[in-house]
Amino acid sequence: MIGYYVHHQGRGHLHRAVCVARHLRGPVVGFSSLPRPADWTGEWVRLPPDAGATDEDAPAAEGLDPTAGGRLHWVPRHHAGLRDRMGLIADWITRTAPRLFVSDVSVEMAVMARLMGIPVVVSAMRGDRSDAAHRLGYDMAEALFAPWPEAVPESGWPRHWLDKTVHTGAFSRYDGRPRVPGPSSGRGEVVVMLGAGGSGIGADDLRNAAAATPDWSWTFLGGPDTGRWVDDPWPLLCRADVVVTHAGQNAIAECAAARTPAIVIPQDRPHGEQHATARALRDTGLATVRFTWPAPGEWPGLLEQARKGDGERWSAWAPGDGARRAARLLDRLAAATPQEGRVPCA
Repeated sequence: MIGYYVHHQGRGHLHRAVCVARHLRGPVVGFSSLPRPADWTGEWVRLPPDAGATDEDAPAAEGLDPTAGGRLHWVPRHHAGLRDRMGLIADWITRTAPRLFVSDVSVEMAVMARLMGIPVVVSAMRGDRSDAAHRLGYDMAEALFAPWPEAVPESGWPRHWLDKTVHTGAFSRYDGRPRVPGPSSGRGEVVVMLGAGGSGIGADDLRNAAAATPDWSWTFLGGPDTGRWVDDPWPLLCRADVVVTHAGQNAIAECAAARTPAIVIPQDRPHGEQHATARALRDTGLATVRFTWPAPGEWPGLLEQARKGDGERWSAWAPGDGARRAARLLDRLAAATPQEGRVPCA
């Protein structure tokens, strides 16, 4: 039995968990404040929201020591939501004695499971993870799985993290799915994919970019009020000549699966996660990267530059079997006996 915690921010953590779970040999139980996904085959425990770990919650947490003196990320004193969430998972661990617990991603969940004697695997994130909480979570994990290629390591990681890391490459729900040909309109096709995690890009930014490029047809997904939410953007990604997206791990993985050239504009996230991913893509030449939203007059040349890129180069970032690699790691660790200890995996 494996327990799998899924963070509620955005949808990337959820998509990643579903991808890995479908390849696991044994039973897996999901834990999240998100609703159960339709394609999750095991048990799903809906956690109460803890109303925590966001900038909007910070004022309400003042005086509650939410970081436990800087050692954790979100453990405010006497917080009922936090207590109820931890209690549900602790009770499940007591009753079922799982072989392994996966955190994607919460240091607090990882610490609690390990304090109860359960080996933990942490889904690694790019960016500066040198704070005390991340060091604790990464140090005590049996293994880290990193959804990016080993050839583009995260700078500054200590040797003992790298030694227990499996670099799976990026993976998404679309791995192995045939490309969907779309009708040709005679104009360039741009899909802007901003996702559900907050973008910082305004509707005027999108309208001005489209107005400056009359030879291109724009489709907006997510983001401000000009966009729409599409549960399955795969046909749009395949049809596009260029995708404009943020640098979230899941968004990049979906672009890579479609082998569509991309313009990547990272958004501000804790620990500089998206900026670190964008730098890696820029340095490897896998995407056209801008660190601020371009002015209207820049868009015609920028789209043409991106369209000339070779979408097949995405295979270096997303080889197509990343979810299977992650599942093999989890199966191997779950099968290990207590005497065997940490399983070499790098």
